[in-house]
Amino acid sequence: MFELKVVTHFSAAHQLKAFRGGCETLHGHNWKIEAYVMSDALGDAGVVVDFRELKAALRSIMETLDHSFLNDLPAFKDTSPSSENIARYVADQLAQRIPDPRVRVSRVTAWESENACATFYPNTGTAGRISHL
Repeated sequence: MFELKVVTHFSAAHQLKAFRGGCETLHGHNWKIEAYVMSDALGDAGVVVDFRELKAALRSIMETLDHSFLNDLPAFKDTSPSSENIARYVADQLAQRIPDPRVRVSRVTAWESENACATFYPNTGTAGRISHL
């Protein structure tokens, strides 16, 4: 089993829904995203996937999140834009951008600060696709 990790960042504001405490008010974070993909086998070039392709896929996802009010995005219309749900959203979006059936998203971690993060482990049977986001 092989696993690759790519790290990226984005800045955005959000408000947690149905949350008791300060995070229910408008605030922002500089998120760090760690995205992992895995495969049982290597491709013809001896790699799981080209890092440039993986980074480009993540960059396109970050463009939808960066410098936005997350609550206004369609993905978070009916769900709170928590670190947990952001990790799930990124995992789903990344899975949709990986054309190789050998490669699947194994986990995504969304760091909202230097010492607080949430990790989402997609259902490996669906290669990270989330039906309700």
